[in-house]
Parts: sequence; structure tokens; C-alpha cells
Amino acid sequence: MKLRLALSLASASLWHRRKVLALVCLTLTLSVSLLLGIQYLRTEVKQSFTSTISDTDLIIGARSGQLNLLLYTVFHIGDATNNIRWSSFRKLQEDKRFSWLIPISLGDSYQGYRVVGTNDAYLEHFRYGQGSQLALARGKWFHSLFDVVLGAGVARSLNHSVGDQIILAHGGGSVSFSRHQNTPFTVSGILEPTGTPVDQAVYISLPAMEAIHVGWESGVAIPGRTLTREQAEQKQFTPKAITAVLAGLDRKIMTFRVQREINQYAGEPLSAILPGVALSELWRLMGQFEKALLGITGFVVITSLIGLTAVLLTLQAQRTHEIAVLRATGASPGLIATLYLMECLGLALVACLGAVLLGMIAIPAISPWLTEAYGLNIRLRPLSQEEWTLLGLVPGAALVVGLIPAFGTWRRSRAQGLGGAQEK
Repeated sequence: MKLRLALSLASASLWHRRKVLALVCLTLTLSVSLLLGIQYLRTEVKQSFTSTISDTDLIIGARSGQLNLLLYTVFHIGDATNNIRWSSFRKLQEDKRFSWLIPISLGDSYQGYRVVGTNDAYLEHFRYGQGSQLALARGKWFHSLFDVVLGAGVARSLNHSVGDQIILAHGGGSVSFSRHQNTPFTVSGILEPTGTPVDQAVYISLPAMEAIHVGWESGVAIPGRTLTREQAEQKQFTPKAITAVLAGLDRKIMTFRVQREINQYAGEPLSAILPGVALSELWRLMGQFEKALLGITGFVVITSLIGLTAVLLTLQAQRTHEIAVLRATGASPGLIATLYLMECLGLALVACLGAVLLGMIAIPAISPWLTEAYGLNIRLRPLSQEEWTLLGLVPGAALVVGLIPAFGTWRRSRAQGLGGAQEK
């Protein structure tokens, strides 16, 4: 009965001060939305990050650190320290322990997007997410020498379609004044979106990568030495070197042994890394920043709760008559203090509910933009246990900060009761 009375009084008090408390509730809702949103994005980004590449046992490249090798092969960030000789790749092909090998050659760009030279094995064996295979949304994989396949992000941002002609730039920079003008490529296909760096790259064949660099041995085009498209189509090209190799093994148990042998390869200095281990290390380095961001957001929520306390303390002066009436009707100081706690708890619960509803509206709205701009595939899903825990901490914190005005009210109402008793 007392609980029902307290709930009734608390709801009536909140409704009576709805104009002032609505602004406080809105501030708290936005703060909780920010806290929950950052935690939600942390979980989704980590999932998207770790699923960038899957089912690949080893990444093989020139001798370097594993993070550098991972960054330029998978994320197309940075440049290789050196190349791998084609003869070394041929020896890897002769090793029966490998189920498949994907050669990758980097070095050029197209309007800031990395150009990746590879072969049919890339489309057949590359996996991302939970073992998902690449697929073409339109057109076909490259077959002719000057066919090019675009990632979904490249085609969307540059508004390209199958049949368009493009000219690649020499070098991996976002701006290049050296272009392969004599050898334009024709868009033969466009990949389906993956939400990974695959969407932000341009794919050509290894022979095409060799053909466009004939006469560019010094880093610039030598007049009379470069080939036109027609001349190149009359020749056969074999790569002299590639940048890296993605490898899959027949028996996963052999992974560490093969990795050790490649790291000790006598033909040239090579490095073999495990993608999962390298991704975990990279996320561990990045995780310090996102944890700091989450902590800052937590302080924002605490600040909003302190603001709520300040408002309630300010309103205390206006509630002297209300407290006197409650005391006169037999309400105990404990009941009156409980009203303040229930008001704080009610505002916090409304703010949490508002934050969840806001997230349900915002995530589907911004998901396409995040995929297009940043390659992040954010989906609407039920909240995780960690997210529910964070959400549950908000009402708990509201109760803690609500103790301040509740205690002040308890003392005041108790003093009013004692004064009334003395007068009698």
C-alpha cells in the first residue's frame, strides 16, 4: 500500500514539473544514447574488423613486421618493404601442403583507391566474415588483359558501371600526375558489397599489372618504351615479382610448421603471419583509444546525472509547502525521501528507454552511410550482456546521486515534524 502511494505521489510530482524535468530528461537521454551508441559501435566495429579476412591460414610477404604486412595486404594501407620474386611464388605452388594460393601485386592506384593485381584464385578462395565468398553484383571477373573489376565502394562513390573505361595512375598516392594513358581499362564487373576493404579496391590481372609498367622501370614513362593497349594485347606477360601471397593449407595442424619454414626460407627473406593473431594485436593497439572514448562518455552521463541532482536541489525550495502538507497528512520523512529517489529512478528509466528507441531508429538510418563511407557493416541486433549492464548502471547511478536531495529532504521533513510536535 505504501509503495503504491509512493509511486502515485512520485508520478504526480514528475508530471507537475514536467516542463523543467523534460529538458533534464532529454539531456540524460542523449547522454545515455551516446554511451550506449559507443559501446554498440565498439562491438560491431570489432566484429567487422576481425571478420575482414577469414579462412586464410597464412599471409606471406617480404620480411617485415606482422602489422605492416597485414595492413598493406588486407587493409591496403601503407607499402611493402620489398617484393617477392615470382620464382619463390612458384616454389610455394609446388608445395603440396598448400590447398590454394592467392598472389597479390600492389603499387598503382585509381583516384585514391588501391589497385590490386591478382588472378582467378582471389574470387574463388578469398573469404570474409563467417566464411562468405566474394560474388559479382554485375558483369564478370576479368578475362581479357585490360579488364578491371571494381569494388562496390569504388563503383558507388565514382558512379561507375560495367563498360566504363578508366585510366590507372602510377603509384599508390591519392593524387598522382603519372598516369597510364596508353592503356585504358574497361570495367568488366562490380563486386557485391562486403563491408570490408575489398569494397575500396580495384582489381586487375597480374599480366595486366606487368603490361602497364613496360617502359616505367625508372619510375616514370620512358618515351618510345611504353606499350599501347593494342601492342600489349599481342604479347604474353609473366610477373617478375609480386607483393604478397594469401595461403590456405590442406591441414590446419601444419600451420605453425609451414610458417616457421617460410620465415627461414633461404631463397630470400620472407615473413609468414597468421591473420587472426595479427588482427588481434592490431585491435589491442586500437582498443586503448576506444576504451578511453567510452570512459569519456561515461563521464558525460555522470555529468548529466549531477545536473539532474542540481535541478532537484533547486526545486526543493519550491516544495516546502508540499512537504509540510505531506507531513500533516501523516507521511513519514522516509516516505518523502523515497519520493525523491523514485523521481530520479523514473527519469533515468525514461532516459534509458528513450536511448534504446533512439538507437533503433538511428542505426538503420546511418548504416548505409557507414558502409559507404567507412566500410563498416553495422546491423540492428539485440543488445549484448555488456550493453545491458551499461544500461542498468544508469538507474543505479541515478539512485546514488538521488541520495543527495533525498537526504536533504529527509532532514527538512524530520525537522518540520519535530517542530510541529514541540508546538503541540
